Amino acid sequence: MSENSQATPAAGADDANSRLEAARAAAADAARAAAEAAAAVEAAEAEARAAAQAAVDTAGTTAPDGAGSGPDSVSAEIAAGYAFDGASVELGTVVAGGAVDPAARVRIPLSMMNRHGLVAGATGTGKTKTVQGIAEQLSAAGVPVVMADIKGDLSGLSHPGESGEKITDRARETGDEAWTPTGYPVEFFSLGTGGIGVPVRATVTAFGPILLSKVLGLNATQESTLGLIFHWADTQGLALLDLKDLRSVITHLTSDEGKADLKGIGGVSAATAGVILRALVTLEAAGGDTFFGEPALETEDLLRVLTGQSDSGQGVISLFELGAQAARPVLFSTFLMWVLADLFQSLPEEGDLDKPKLVFVFDEAHLLFTDASKAFLQQVEQTVKLIRSKGVGVFFCTQLPTDVPKAVLSQLGTRIQHALRTFTPDDQKALSKTVRTYPVTAHYDLEETLTTLGTGEAVVTVLSEKGAPTPVAWTRIRPPRSLMDTIGDAAIADAARASSLAAKYGETIDRESAYEKLTAKVTGAPDLDPGLGLPPLPSDLPGTPPPAPAPEGPTVAEQILGNAAVKSFLRSAASSAGREISRSVFGTGRRRRR
Repeated sequence: MSENSQATPAAGADDANSRLEAARAAAADAARAAAEAAAAVEAAEAEARAAAQAAVDTAGTTAPDGAGSGPDSVSAEIAAGYAFDGASVELGTVVAGGAVDPAARVRIPLSMMNRHGLVAGATGTGKTKTVQGIAEQLSAAGVPVVMADIKGDLSGLSHPGESGEKITDRARETGDEAWTPTGYPVEFFSLGTGGIGVPVRATVTAFGPILLSKVLGLNATQESTLGLIFHWADTQGLALLDLKDLRSVITHLTSDEGKADLKGIGGVSAATAGVILRALVTLEAAGGDTFFGEPALETEDLLRVLTGQSDSGQGVISLFELGAQAARPVLFSTFLMWVLADLFQSLPEEGDLDKPKLVFVFDEAHLLFTDASKAFLQQVEQTVKLIRSKGVGVFFCTQLPTDVPKAVLSQLGTRIQHALRTFTPDDQKALSKTVRTYPVTAHYDLEETLTTLGTGEAVVTVLSEKGAPTPVAWTRIRPPRSLMDTIGDAAIADAARASSLAAKYGETIDRESAYEKLTAKVTGAPDLDPGLGLPPLPSDLPGTPPPAPAPEGPTVAEQILGNAAVKSFLRSAASSAGREISRSVFGTGRRRRR
């Protein structure tokens, strides 16, 4: 072997090592550049915040050409962004330089309430009272409202508030000089039959596999299996009305006969079925069996506007309390999502309206998204995005904006942020993220403002009537006109008994469904004409007619049923019955539009 041929591999190795060193050096340079870029961005953000604060600090001392300056001019400038032509929901008045300006109004255009919103803030900062005030004005404008009353302190909406010096002063400084104690039409509902309101239920079939998986805490594999179980029941025309129906179908599909039924579309493993059955038992033990069943809630009952009364034209506020489901708040929030999905599939397209047909408020919204599956989150995003065109607005109420997924948060046009607390590094990170979601403002240092807001104050931005974000406004929220306290369980129970819906939903109905059909299939169908069960007459009894001769050949009925065309028709009808249960978002049962 020549000397040159021996040197070639060594030279190739040296060349490869050189390229490797060059690549490492390039990667190190790129990492340094990225770090420097990130530092530059942070420095620019800090400089912008400092400049904004400097502008606030110097307001009132450097007004060009004698123009108006100081807190009043700042308030007037901000309020100009909230001067709308159409009807609005009044939130409060602008705070600038530590002073509130009663003439500088902050409001939400009524026509933009279906662009959704977020009400966020730490515990005790006034979120509930903000939502209460919004609900009052929507009701007065003829817009029905659906709200979750998890803590039970929204029942005061039904009673006039209590006047006092503090309330009167607060109303005056927030621009509500005409404040008077006022009650609003409220319907009290409870999930299942264990509460004090009108009981509401949903059938298992209508609830669908995705939402039920969320309630049961199933993983993606178990959710997929539950979807297969629902699919099989749908194709067989088996109505899953309550939990015992679902249990009977799962038991059947894990039996030898059931395994044969599933050939061609997959199977249900005994282990996965066992997990689902145990989760169902736990749900039943927590009172979930009183929620699933009939009569199911008809969501049209949430769209009522009073007519023919002294308070005619007011939208009815529907309050849902947990009832027996207090130990399972996830069921509560998921049920509200089912109601929203049912409205989505039943309401017609409306386009842009002067006011929404309904506004939906999700309290404790983090319960809806925590540990949610990818399929669930995708359906929430789709529903929130598209239901706007049905004239429905959705407001999420939670502690941190980061509780709401980014894809959903980006759909929310109204932002009402009460005070945030920064006790931990995670809190500080959440604060920084929240600040970056607001429009740039020269009037407030938002990081400082959001941590120093008083109770009943919020940083607000909404969509104007033209769809553009309004200026950021430190807002003192106006007080509700209704009672800012609970009216008590006895008063709620009395109101529920007096409701026109009590007769409709009060009694549980248990009609034939999957459980009864599968039980009959196992035990054998009963005799359709058992008679009275008397013994036969003796054949030699005087006057007894001779027995009728056995018919020769098939009867007329048998001939008809044996006809090939009739058999084809019956098979087609059976298939149609199985297909009758079609599914929409979240896999919920699709209803016919009424």
